[in-house]
Amino acid sequence: MSRPLRVLAVNPGSTTTKAVLYEDERVLAGLEVEHRAAELEACGHAVYDQLDLREAALVRGFADKGVDPAAGGLDAVAGRGGLLRPMPGGVYAVGEAMLDDLRHARYGEHACNLGAELAVRLAARWGGPGCPAVITDPVVTDELLDAARVTGLPPLRRRSLFHALSQRGAAREAARRLGLAYEEGDFLVLHLGGGVSVGAHCRGRVADVTNALDGEGPFSPERSGGVPLMGVLDLLESGATTIPALRRAIVSTCGLKALLGTKDLRRIEAMAVDGTTAADGTAAPGGATAAGGAQLPPAADAPTAETARRTLEAMAYAMARTAYSLLPTFVLAHGRAVPPPGAVPPTEAAGLPDVPTPDAPPARSTPVDAVVLTGGMARSAWLTAALTRYLERLGPVVVVTGLEEMQTLADGARRMLLGRTRAEEYLPAP
Repeated sequence: MSRPLRVLAVNPGSTTTKAVLYEDERVLAGLEVEHRAAELEACGHAVYDQLDLREAALVRGFADKGVDPAAGGLDAVAGRGGLLRPMPGGVYAVGEAMLDDLRHARYGEHACNLGAELAVRLAARWGGPGCPAVITDPVVTDELLDAARVTGLPPLRRRSLFHALSQRGAAREAARRLGLAYEEGDFLVLHLGGGVSVGAHCRGRVADVTNALDGEGPFSPERSGGVPLMGVLDLLESGATTIPALRRAIVSTCGLKALLGTKDLRRIEAMAVDGTTAADGTAAPGGATAAGGAQLPPAADAPTAETARRTLEAMAYAMARTAYSLLPTFVLAHGRAVPPPGAVPPTEAAGLPDVPTPDAPPARSTPVDAVVLTGGMARSAWLTAALTRYLERLGPVVVVTGLEEMQTLADGARRMLLGRTRAEEYLPAP
């Protein structure tokens, strides 16, 4: 196409609906509509009952700004991907099979389930016949190696659930800055937000990643991360908390929130310098308020400047430790796994030589092409400096901020329109 590409990105959240109109990479207009709890509740119990309300809010919002998304032609609409069956990342055309799974909330209910349907409606309204509606890298993106799924508790297998849109967008940007092709490089990516996920991106495949919702990886501003399982069982057995309360706390009121009384990293950094009170009023410092008002046991000490410093150091260390733990992923993903003893001659078994592979990655001086830091906390000079000290021996550390999810959504649609990738078909589970 000779003219600039116009793409509308749509991102429904729990209490907001965002939309940004792009011409190539330039923002023409943006909206963030806030929805009052009462108006959402009035729609009905199911998330899908909010569809008309959110569509009307976007139409009205652009009209109030004097913006007609149809003017000049709309080439595609990119919606936030919802809770679908596990699938490889990439760009997917929105079709009936996808919409049917989302309408019936077959894999869970969340406002993000509205993204695909909103994309279809807005493409028809402002783009007309032939305007594609797509999603890109939904949270259910699953490209894990088989070995990464196995746990020592047979009924349980690890699943992939992470900040796929953020991680892949940041990795692509880091590759661009370094003059590399994302699909040909190896990247360790840390999304640093309210939840933290760390992924091993091996030649375009997220071959292993910490699950940001299942209690894996480092603790974060509001999530517990990995914790001692026996200790969790002791809490439940003692009656100190309940399963519903603990389930909610693990993903929303643990981490920095429970340890220091706030999840705002800026407040905690100020506290670490001068002891400024960090609590933000939503929970008492040192305790995690869970469902039903249940309170998990508080931390031993009241927050002080020293406590804040030690907690921040512990969080940065936990993030780095998790990143280092994913290095074996690159060995296995590139086909250089150590074979089992029975697979090699007895005389060689003791040495366990690498399996020779014709597509072994090119030699480089560092384990990965880059370590990428992204997400809201990547704006912290202190945290990025701390992580750089830990991780710089693995590869150049690239900080990517300002690459918001809306831009990444639009970029996926643009790559499809330019023929750099194809829109895959979503198929229902067999």
